[in-house]
Amino acid sequence: MAQTGNTLLIDPALERRRLARRKRRGDVFAVLLLMATLFGLMMLTAQIIDIAVDGLAWLRPELFTNYHSRHPEEAGMKSAIVGSLIVIAMTGLLSFPLGVGAAIYLEEYAPRNRLTNFINVNISNLAGVPSIVYGMLGLVVFGRMFGIFQPGSFLVRALNLDVSGRGGLTFDLLGIPWLTVQLPFQRSMVAGALTMTLLILPVVIIASREAIRAVPSSLRLAAYGLGATRWQVVSRQVLPAAMPGILTGMILALSRAMGETAPLIIMGAFTYVPFLPESVWDQFTVMPIQIYNWITLPQHEYRFGLAAAGIIVLLAMLLAM
Repeated sequence: MAQTGNTLLIDPALERRRLARRKRRGDVFAVLLLMATLFGLMMLTAQIIDIAVDGLAWLRPELFTNYHSRHPEEAGMKSAIVGSLIVIAMTGLLSFPLGVGAAIYLEEYAPRNRLTNFINVNISNLAGVPSIVYGMLGLVVFGRMFGIFQPGSFLVRALNLDVSGRGGLTFDLLGIPWLTVQLPFQRSMVAGALTMTLLILPVVIIASREAIRAVPSSLRLAAYGLGATRWQVVSRQVLPAAMPGILTGMILALSRAMGETAPLIIMGAFTYVPFLPESVWDQFTVMPIQIYNWITLPQHEYRFGLAAAGIIVLLAMLLAM
């Protein structure tokens, strides 16, 4: 490369050599990425094959119709399957309006200032917090409610509340018997669903914001040009266009919640529940906890056969979602 006056001359041979070196580096990097991807897929395939070999023989009707038993051939995960479905359904009902509403506010209504930046940073940080931390938070906030409803607490003595022997307050919401509320929530499915909502809420907010941000601004400007209000633009133009991305993030977040064990163990979910829940205030168990319980048992049938069959059922439910 040489410079003559104000003209920059490039040596064609030198430029070809530079391009060739860059292409070789790009090809090497592409091969490394391909090898990393293939290695991950091979390990995943090996795990699935190993689980299928151990668990397919145990995929029997008893697995879906029976409760846990001391005899492996009679053991099932009926209560765990029902508990997982109820907890995930409640988690979705709680996290979808909260997460999408927060994303709409932050993207469409919130001013760009220090407070908004502070909220954005904290949401991003909360998405990476270990799940066991959410379990401890849920236990203190939802399960025990800081102990304010325990017998002898300041609130109970100040308001002269009649707490039950289990340490709590029970009343009918709006005077309707089937809308019974228990405070604190203790080891109920409500406490578990609220804890899982805290766990996936940052992911739902981030995914929803990215989907809303991907909607072209020209769509908004065209709606404003036709005289639409801000809420009409958001509800009738932005949300329908962003809904596929929002639902994708929601499904991924619920899949994470369905496979989590640590928060619910901290919350006090039971490993053996020989009944189906009759209300959202009942004790419960979920499939990951049932699988974990089987893996810890010394019998070979539990550790390999039934645990692998439970993993297959869990994977099938995740893929169905």
